[in-house]
Amino acid sequence: MLVEEELAKVVPKGETALTIGVFDGVHLGHQYLIEKLREKAAREDLLSGVVTFHRHPRLVLSPENKLTYLTSLQERIKLLTSLGVELIVPLSFTPELAQLRAREFIALLQRELRMRGLVIGPDFALGRGREGDAHTLQSLEQELHFSLEVVPPKVWQGEVVSSTAIRHALSQGDMIKVSKLLGRRFRLAGQVTKGDERGKLLGFPTANLILDPEQAMPADGVYATRAFLSETLYKAVTNIGIRPTFGGGQRIVEVHLFDFEGELYGRELDIELVERLRGEIRFASADELKAQITGDVEQTRSLEL
Repeated sequence: MLVEEELAKVVPKGETALTIGVFDGVHLGHQYLIEKLREKAAREDLLSGVVTFHRHPRLVLSPENKLTYLTSLQERIKLLTSLGVELIVPLSFTPELAQLRAREFIALLQRELRMRGLVIGPDFALGRGREGDAHTLQSLEQELHFSLEVVPPKVWQGEVVSSTAIRHALSQGDMIKVSKLLGRRFRLAGQVTKGDERGKLLGFPTANLILDPEQAMPADGVYATRAFLSETLYKAVTNIGIRPTFGGGQRIVEVHLFDFEGELYGRELDIELVERLRGEIRFASADELKAQITGDVEQTRSLEL
C-alpha cells in the first residue's frame, strides 16, 4: 500500500503525539489544536507531529466535488512549521487508505511513526466509513496503548472556526471575517504573466498573476492589497474578475502596485487581500473606468494597511 511506503520513509527521532487532518488554511481552530498537541507532547515527553494529506479526502472519495484549497500543501507545511510542529508527514490519501479500519490505521501510525498520543477535534473520524470517531478511539486507548485528547472547537462570535466557514466568507468577499478566522490576512501567490496591457493604457499598469486552478478565490471585485515583491512591501489594488467593461472573458487576477517602477514579468508576487472596496462593475466607457480606478487607488492610499 502506498501509505505504508510513504510512512516507511519517515524515521521519527522519538515517540510521538500526533494529530491528523488536511489543515487547509491552518486557521485559528487548527492553531488551537496544534497548541494543545504541543502541550500534550511536552507533558508526555513526546515529539509533536502532524499527519496531513496531499489531496483532500473528499476529492478522492467523491471526484465530482469541486473543492478548492485555502492554502497549498507547501504553504500548509510552512505554517505548521511556524507553529512549532516537530514532525510533518504528508500522505497520499488513496481509496486503499480509505478502506483501512480505524484499528488498522492506529496500529500503522504506532508502528511507523511511533505514535503514543493522539489529539483530535470533536468531529474528527478516521477509518473506513469514518468509524473511528472520538467515542470509538476512546474505547481503543487501553487496548492499543495510546492516549487520546479531544480538543473542543474554536469559536469566533458564536461560530465554529472551520475551513468551510472561511470559504463561505471568501465567496462573499468578506476579507475582514476571513482574516479574523484565519488569524492572518488571506494570501495569494503566483508568477506574473504578460496580459493585454489595458491597465497600462489607462495609466494603471497591472501584474497579471498565474494561480493554481485549485486555489480558493474571493468574490469578484476590487481589493485594497498588500503586495510583496522580493520581501519589499507595496500598497496595491487588485481586481479579480472578467473585466466586463471590455467584453468579459476569462477570470483573471491583476494587481496594480503603487509607486513601483520596473519589470514584473516572470517574477513571483505575493499579495494579501485586506479589504474589498467594491464589486466588479461594467462601465460605459474606458474614461469612466479610469475615474473609478483613480478613486480606488486614493481610497487604498488612505487606509492603514
